[in-house]
Amino acid sequence: MKKFIHLANRPELSFGMRTENINGKRNYVTPEGELYPSITTILGEFSKASIQAWRKRVGETEANKISGKASRRGTLLHHLCESYIKNEEGFLQGELPYIAELFHTIEPILERIDNVHGVELALYSDHFRVAGRTDLIAEFDGKLSIIDYKTSNRTKKKEWCESYFAQGAFYAVAYEELTKIPVSQVVIVIAVDNEQPQLFVEKRDDWIDKIWEAKKLYELNNTDTVEVSG
Repeated sequence: MKKFIHLANRPELSFGMRTENINGKRNYVTPEGELYPSITTILGEFSKASIQAWRKRVGETEANKISGKASRRGTLLHHLCESYIKNEEGFLQGELPYIAELFHTIEPILERIDNVHGVELALYSDHFRVAGRTDLIAEFDGKLSIIDYKTSNRTKKKEWCESYFAQGAFYAVAYEELTKIPVSQVVIVIAVDNEQPQLFVEKRDDWIDKIWEAKKLYELNNTDTVEVSG
């Protein structure tokens, strides 16, 4: 198992952010007391209609079953990746075999990571008035990147992953806004059931417009819960 180098924590990121659930939507309270919606909530506007149509098609019971299984799989794998990056001993002990197997499929990709800036960092942007929590900020193949782990039951086309790229781009902007350290690359690692994993490496600046597009759509659909920015 690789041992990862962790750089010193940055004092400007020592704040904590609590979350508030408002009308079923996650919001973060910034250190200055601002209430910002989460980036996942914002980007969820793109898929809301298709998800509702899917739930209607398969039925609520089946949809809840499928969604619950996917959520548990994602949470378990995410925990393994986090423990691995933190150099925790014995992190695979007692793990469900299919989750451990899923982890091993992406392990060669994770070995390309080093010089960790932060794990599970809460970030916010006054520029976007949005907040969130990133999986990992570290060097990937020697280049500082936002790195997110995803799971899927099938191989994804790139156009299906645009919200992932925009999410990573947001974290990159927020991190630079708070630390003055630029992050120009977004890395998405997808563990796929019974298939080879997928790796997408994107330029941050290619996805900034997508964040604004999502923010405007969110504000349009939630005028009762957000203050529309100018």
